[in-house]
Amino acid sequence: MVHGMEWTIKELFVYPNEFIYWSIQIVMYPYMTGLVAGAFVLSSLYHVFGQKDLRGIARFSLVFSLALLPTAMMPLQMHLLQPFRGLNVMFTPHFTSAIAAFGIVFSTYAMIVLSEIWFVYRKFFVDQSHALKGKQGFANVLKYFTYTVLTLGAFDTSDRAIAIDKKGVKILAGIGIPVACFLHGYAGFIFGSVKANALWMSPLMPVIFIMSAVVSGIALCMLTYIIIMEWKKFRAKLAKGRGDESVKELGGVEIDVITKTSRYLLGFLIAAISLELLDLIFRGYTAMKSWDILRDVMFDTDFTKIFILQYGFGNLIPFILLLIPKPSIKRMVVALILVLYGVFMMRWNVVIGGQAFSLSFEGFMHYDLPIIPHNLETYKEGLFGALTVIVTPFVLFWGINKLVPSLRDA
Repeated sequence: MVHGMEWTIKELFVYPNEFIYWSIQIVMYPYMTGLVAGAFVLSSLYHVFGQKDLRGIARFSLVFSLALLPTAMMPLQMHLLQPFRGLNVMFTPHFTSAIAAFGIVFSTYAMIVLSEIWFVYRKFFVDQSHALKGKQGFANVLKYFTYTVLTLGAFDTSDRAIAIDKKGVKILAGIGIPVACFLHGYAGFIFGSVKANALWMSPLMPVIFIMSAVVSGIALCMLTYIIIMEWKKFRAKLAKGRGDESVKELGGVEIDVITKTSRYLLGFLIAAISLELLDLIFRGYTAMKSWDILRDVMFDTDFTKIFILQYGFGNLIPFILLLIPKPSIKRMVVALILVLYGVFMMRWNVVIGGQAFSLSFEGFMHYDLPIIPHNLETYKEGLFGALTVIVTPFVLFWGINKLVPSLRDA
């Protein structure tokens, strides 16, 4: 069976060999790389630019970006009919193709993130190694050896050594910002440089991808932070009662961090919306030959997905919710979910929408997302395949957080 036949619905005149080849996993690919880049940029705002109001969430977003990192490749692996060939971009990186350059950028970014986390947590590793030395029990011995290995033999915790660590964090975070932007900007570059596709070809595409990536990364970090803090409050209430001071303190820290971080989210959201609208106006103003079919896709076939779901629910409503003074946790949760949904719909409309019209310019194709899988392909390219990708970073974060507690200072 031809790849794409199971989920492609055709309308009017379409070439017989045309299908929706790139499914939800290719939507997830730029979405996940964007979350990686956005989470790192959020942490760098504190480490590089000294934004003290982000101190409470900076460490958390740095560790969370590490948990998100392995899942950047995951959608490609799940989409490929021969998954092991996807590893070639990592083992044979070169600049002769845009996707092969991913191996270089991804490896560089991974080394920066790992190095920065090591500098941030080196003193913690040393302290844990000293504290666990000589303790009995298999778990303690295992932890001792793990933390000792993580110190890499650097046990100096003098003021001078800590100052060097902080300087290293600042330098790595400064280098990491352009690399993180490039990591995701190149995904936009791949789409924007496809001359054969009228919807994708745009010089603004890389910039749009970068800005929406920062928006989605910040939103996911904030949402995950709220979930963790609410869980901490719930456990504190069960143990000490609703009126205990520790419960009130956790609630105060949570709303303070979220309120301050939401200002940065709002700024990046304004920039992302402006760029997307500018791109739309540019296409209409230049009115190239392909504009007729693009206009049909945007203002007729995919009108609901683009203007109602993406711009309406994903941009306008959260923008208003973030602007309203005196934010509450419930309102912020709704706004953050809608922001993440809006960025996802932007990716969906680019990837799926770009394949929605036939190259004959006389017909359309629709992607019928497989909900209940009946074979391996409909699992990978359907709802459950996407959910697998979404859940994975949270499982990884749970494991990583056991070694490097990201919310200890929050």
